[in-house]
Amino acid sequence: MNQLQPSVKIIPLGGLEQIGMNITAFECDGSIIVVDCGLAFPSDEMLGIDSVIPDVTYLKENLDRIEAFVITHGHEDHIGALPYILKDVNVPIYATRLTMAIIDHKLEESNLLDVTERYIVNYGDVVELGCFDVEFIRTNHSIADAAALAIYTPAGIIVHTGDFKIDYTPVYGDAINLQRFGELGQMGVLALLSDSTNAMRQGNTMSERTVGKSFDKIFKENATSRIIVATFASNVDRVQQIINTAEKYGRKVCVDGRSMVTIINLALELGYMHMEEGTLIDIDEVKNYPDEKIVLICTGSQGEEMAALSRMAASIHRKISIQPGDTVIFSSNPIPGNEKPVSRVINELSMKGANVIFQDTHVSGHASSEDLKLIYALTNPRYAVPMHGEYRHRMANAEIAEDLGVAKNDIFILTSGDVLELNEEFGEVVDHVTAGGILVDGLGVGDVGNIVLRDRQMLAENGLIVIVMTLERFSNQVLAGPDIISRGFVYVRESEELMEEAADVVSNALYNCLDNGVSDWTKIKTEIKDSLSNFLWKKMKRNPVILPIIMEV
Repeated sequence: MNQLQPSVKIIPLGGLEQIGMNITAFECDGSIIVVDCGLAFPSDEMLGIDSVIPDVTYLKENLDRIEAFVITHGHEDHIGALPYILKDVNVPIYATRLTMAIIDHKLEESNLLDVTERYIVNYGDVVELGCFDVEFIRTNHSIADAAALAIYTPAGIIVHTGDFKIDYTPVYGDAINLQRFGELGQMGVLALLSDSTNAMRQGNTMSERTVGKSFDKIFKENATSRIIVATFASNVDRVQQIINTAEKYGRKVCVDGRSMVTIINLALELGYMHMEEGTLIDIDEVKNYPDEKIVLICTGSQGEEMAALSRMAASIHRKISIQPGDTVIFSSNPIPGNEKPVSRVINELSMKGANVIFQDTHVSGHASSEDLKLIYALTNPRYAVPMHGEYRHRMANAEIAEDLGVAKNDIFILTSGDVLELNEEFGEVVDHVTAGGILVDGLGVGDVGNIVLRDRQMLAENGLIVIVMTLERFSNQVLAGPDIISRGFVYVRESEELMEEAADVVSNALYNCLDNGVSDWTKIKTEIKDSLSNFLWKKMKRNPVILPIIMEV
């Protein structure tokens, strides 16, 4: 790297190996800014885990140099980790109005509101943060107030698109400010960090308004049904279109799901949504209206186990029961990995006699290939750094960048923790810092790791056998047991013969140790465990977790 010319470091700490957990640090002249701070939802093998947050060891080690968190929009995968990270990295937050309102609500729940500096930024504002100047640029997404960032550094201008789409007819607000992207291209863009989620999808992403037309058609065709719509809580524009259609057909609207209620209340309060007085009713009032006069908007479009729609489908919702003739609309596409739970909920709803609709009721909030081409053409970056997406998505983004004139050697497919150093003359990954996911389980953060997950996996797959025995202190004479308790391995009452044989194996192992003068309890437990494990594998080809417990009297 040419040291005579200033350079900037780009350090993604998450968001590159999966959809979610987006967080990227930018470093220059002793200053660091952090763009976004999101969480990821656990994968199937992460049993019992609630969410995954980024490992910010690097930020903790450089705390005195961090100027601020700069947030692009209010989705969980971009703000969800703030309540956890701010406890260790408490620096000011800059965000647009609706984004900040959602963040404030999170911080209030975590008792961090009074100890965190927060600044609301308007589109076009430029914030000075150390050696960085950060400009907020209007974009469109599936949540209002999304912004791209122009980050002015001594090494050049970096454009970070955030999550975005190009919507010329948005439901709320104005279209993306393409003119500003073009002006930045004229000034010279050092690097473009762009959303890759839909890079594999050909053509342009359709306008959010097209969903409104689909709703109108569905409401018209199902005029005598109660209508239930499941969508993302944060998709304010989608909810607004459902409300518009409900009002057109004289229906009352009820909202169910904690996150949905929170976001809608914030959006109404701040003027990002509007509805006629009397349209919104409480869930307890639903029974006072005929089915054809009700629209229920709820969470659960991804098949989440405890979300409102999933509870209705499983008949465990306290207030709403699915009835034959109900029309249920899934206004979203399954996030990769959620296909099975979504299918399960659709099947459960169908078995209860509901008419389930999931075609033409969703458009993406992310740019497709032609939209990405336009952004590359307007900004004409020296370097391309595909962000936000799985490896295949980012590779598709890289191909688009190359087609639009970025040299192959100037396109960087990074992994979380890579330190990419750039200036006009040279770009190279120069280092790697600690990065990865920290698991959150209940109130525990980071106390569940790979070993605990492995144990949970083994317990889930093979079950548990507990062996309890009582020995006399000093003499090691057996006073009680060994007794065998099975959980998730076999049902004891139906496997008495097997359990008797297992008890004999354990007894033989125990007395064999005692007869040979073995008094070390650790050795006795190991011998019992090995003997029973071998027996069960030969007998049943199963490998349960075996837990010997010795009590002394």
